[in-house]
Amino acid sequence: MTAIREGALEFQFVSSCQASKYDDWSHYRNQFQPMAGGCKAVDFICVEGDVCWLIEVKDHRRHARTKAIEIADEIAIKVRDSLAGLASAAKNANEAQERKLARKAIVNKRWRVVLHLEQYPRPHRLWPAPIDTAKLLQKLKTKIKAVDAHPIICDRNSCNGRVPWSVR
Repeated sequence: MTAIREGALEFQFVSSCQASKYDDWSHYRNQFQPMAGGCKAVDFICVEGDVCWLIEVKDHRRHARTKAIEIADEIAIKVRDSLAGLASAAKNANEAQERKLARKAIVNKRWRVVLHLEQYPRPHRLWPAPIDTAKLLQKLKTKIKAVDAHPIICDRNSCNGRVPWSVR
């Protein structure tokens, strides 16, 4: 079982997965990210069987979202840039492990996009009303339907059984 930490969350991937913190890859940081004025990246990639999971993590339990860009637009940009970065890494990554995983991610039959979104459970003066995940999911579907027509938005309590990992 592979465990990867993102902030206060620990993702535990099942043994059949090859998972990696994509935004920490040497190829992304040193070769791809500076290209064309800057590229974005999802937090993790996970290859399981013939599926490549692109996973973005947002934890708004302690800090409300302050970015001006809509979250669906941000995710769509990260997915687009990550797919381009994986294609680049499959051919040009200096580290063999990154190159090998990128190749597996690119040749898979299917890409799945997951937004792992943790929110403060109840409105509070410091944490305003939570993001409406139903509306966000509809926006996300329209933005990334060419990659994944059925993206997933989940949290620690709702991911189990839908994805090949658990979160603590």
